Amino acid sequence: MTFSSLGDAQLNADVSWAAFDPIAYVDHNYRDLQAEDAEILQILRDHFVDHFSRGAAGPVSGIDVGAGANLYPALAMLPWCDQITLFERSPANVRYLESQVGSYDRNWDQFWSVLCENEAYAALGMEPRAKFRKAVQVEPGNLFDLVRHEGKWSMGTMFFVAESMTNSREEFTRGVECFLRALAPGAPFAAAFMEHSKGYHAGEHFFPACDVGESEVYESLAPFTSDFETRRLKASAAVREGYSGMIVACGHRNSDPGIPTG
Repeated sequence: MTFSSLGDAQLNADVSWAAFDPIAYVDHNYRDLQAEDAEILQILRDHFVDHFSRGAAGPVSGIDVGAGANLYPALAMLPWCDQITLFERSPANVRYLESQVGSYDRNWDQFWSVLCENEAYAALGMEPRAKFRKAVQVEPGNLFDLVRHEGKWSMGTMFFVAESMTNSREEFTRGVECFLRALAPGAPFAAAFMEHSKGYHAGEHFFPACDVGESEVYESLAPFTSDFETRRLKASAAVREGYSGMIVACGHRNSDPGIPTG
């Protein structure tokens, strides 16, 4: 299926996000823990543990932007947050996330187990589902609307969102900016991107992607963080076709107010 199956829509506003099938997406990507996600979890875990082991105050508020049908970024923030916002545009994904808050499905236990290889997670102090239920709230919303909440959250994640919602390089860059501007100065963050993605399926529907590589990811992040690192993971046919790898970026929001939005 080609991009024309969406009526040649390229911008985020033109895509039928209500057609996203979260159950099919979970079944394909997260029913079983794939090696790529295990590696990403280790990167996330180590970055957040390092930040809070340096004396950073907690608990904090966290946000996962474009949470979709993926709970593991929120699980990675769980030990340090008393509130986690799952911010999501697709009505179908919102319903899925809401169904998970009370008691998330058992497939997510294997993701939590990887996190628990570090004592900061293993010593959570309460059953993770209970902490998830207490801390997590689902908020419907458009990524670009985050400009109204600059500096609101003290920890954040954005996984496979900015490059997976549009064909437009301009919208990709603006999406990364809106995510980072929603974070307070000094906030730790992690973001992941599909490298040179040609688009993807969620059930029967095909969704757009922006073709970005390491240089585009770097350029989008650099104005908003002075100490980030990126790691590239090779593509895997087990994940899907039509991309060349994954790029995971971890760092801290800087305090530079000089880049205009809009």
